[in-house]
Amino acid sequence: MYRLVIDPQQKQGNCIILKSDQEHYLRRVVRLNSGDDFIAMDGRGNCWQVKLTVTGNEIVTSFRENRELTTAVSLIVALPKGSGFEDIIRCTTELGVTKLYPAISDRTLLKPKENKLERWRKIALEAVEQSERQILPYIAEPMPIKVLFEQFKLNNNPKYIASARSNAPHLMEFCQQDFQDNPPSEIIIATGCEGGWTPKEIENAIASGFQEVSLGKRILRAITAPIMVMALVASYSEIFELKSE
Repeated sequence: MYRLVIDPQQKQGNCIILKSDQEHYLRRVVRLNSGDDFIAMDGRGNCWQVKLTVTGNEIVTSFRENRELTTAVSLIVALPKGSGFEDIIRCTTELGVTKLYPAISDRTLLKPKENKLERWRKIALEAVEQSERQILPYIAEPMPIKVLFEQFKLNNNPKYIASARSNAPHLMEFCQQDFQDNPPSEIIIATGCEGGWTPKEIENAIASGFQEVSLGKRILRAITAPIMVMALVASYSEIFELKSE
């Protein structure tokens, strides 16, 4: 059954009020007809089975699902060049990311346009629909990396900064510890853009409580690193959840 993310205010009484572009998509692209059902989600965990009609879209039943990770994952991503961040949003959303913080580092070349945030959030919304998640990830405004390190300084959850060509322990070692007995409520991980982090940025991160980690012997692209990080953490989170059942 097709899934559609709506704004919470689109639920009015026992009906879902569709926007014109949403109704056009359901009828013209998905090819639903009046009387067909679809699932509406508000991005906050609430889901409704809805019957598409001409006069209104009646809620058949409401339900809740749980396909979210038990540990929230916040990714700080130094913006890669081109449209690479769009691929990162799409893939990490499918894998379960909770929050994305696009960062401007010393080696960041991309200068985001004013309308970028709207496009990024639309990509996340589409990825939520595709992956049948219930929670829409939060995407922050791009910020200087130094500001983000300061912002997370008082956060006592595990914080990691991935670096290349270092002797730092592998992120996997810390994931094994984090998901051993009592997983944290949140894990924060920072990945760099092309060229990686500068020594000063690593120093600032460590001063803010981040642990430097490696992602392996090979040098990953700026787009690949956050996807690998998200896949690794999601795997440990879901394995822990299965063992706890």
